[in-house]
Amino acid sequence: MTIKTLPLLLGDRSYNIVIGTNLLETIGERLQPLLPGKQIGVVSNETVAPLYLAKVLDSLHSSGFSTVEVILPDGESHKNWQSLTKIFDVLIENSFERSATILALGGGVVGDMSGYAAASLLRGVNFVQVPTTLLSQVDASVGGKTGINHPLGKNLIGAFYQPKMVVMDTVTLKTLSQRDFSSGLSEVIKYGIIWDADFFSYLEKNMAAVLQKDDATLTHLLYTCCAIKADVVAQDERETGTRALLNLGHTFGHAIETLAGYGNILHGEGVAIGMVMAAQLAQIRGLCDQQTVERIKQLLTQANLPVTAAKSFSPDDYIKAMGRDKKVAGGKIRVILNGSIGQAKIYSDIPHSQIKQAIVAHSA
Repeated sequence: MTIKTLPLLLGDRSYNIVIGTNLLETIGERLQPLLPGKQIGVVSNETVAPLYLAKVLDSLHSSGFSTVEVILPDGESHKNWQSLTKIFDVLIENSFERSATILALGGGVVGDMSGYAAASLLRGVNFVQVPTTLLSQVDASVGGKTGINHPLGKNLIGAFYQPKMVVMDTVTLKTLSQRDFSSGLSEVIKYGIIWDADFFSYLEKNMAAVLQKDDATLTHLLYTCCAIKADVVAQDERETGTRALLNLGHTFGHAIETLAGYGNILHGEGVAIGMVMAAQLAQIRGLCDQQTVERIKQLLTQANLPVTAAKSFSPDDYIKAMGRDKKVAGGKIRVILNGSIGQAKIYSDIPHSQIKQAIVAHSA
């Protein structure tokens, strides 16, 4: 069994990302020297808990931790105040102290809400991420972004709050539906587009092995993506510059999610369409050629991801939703656009007419 440990260096907030197979059974002993208190609130959801909660609890109890569980409904539509309040209610009723820990066992929704709860409860308790989806492993669990959705926009309420450790067990990816697994691949492909042309080429050649969820391929995938994100976050923890590159496709994608209603289109599906729209916008502005756009579309299609949005929403609907995005600065929509594969930059002041042109080109 290969276990890889990747440090994310943030001074006194540094932590390790541990990647491997069958790690849930050892999570208690990994956390024992790291956490100051013995209380752990395990937050999961109705889908993940029946699969992995017992295994995690056994390990925690064997290492002397006392636990309470908070089981939330599954899905993006539940990433809201009501779910957050349920976490607070259970932990406060159980007299949690500031030395306690919240452990997130689930996908990005569970991780984002648990992290925001950890940042807020008693003005900050310890936080541990145990992501169980590809999307959360390569993106949401690393870097300290936490939060909930608002009816007017995704992730508009939250905080930057770093975990004490992130533990990624590739076994959890074996129970994902193909749709959920593919949704995570959109964020994997993103890293190739913005940062690493060789990784993009690797994905073009090895997508069949990726889709078969080969353990060695998955471990390589997770490590490569997390290494890129760790590098970016260490440079720019609070997204004042370089870290914004990680939002390639997200301004379009979040608009699609908001307009469709949370949960009707998966986050990774929205991002996939958004990356194609961003690439088309880059081509319109002369930053890349049409061949680059087609390579991106082809790889996303290989990964069983959508590359066009429904025509249900007008370009003006998109512009309105994008104008509420948390990355808007000075009232101007900011978008990440690729050049050649492996390169991207942040742009603002792009004419709305060009943004609409890219949207129309990939709506069907």
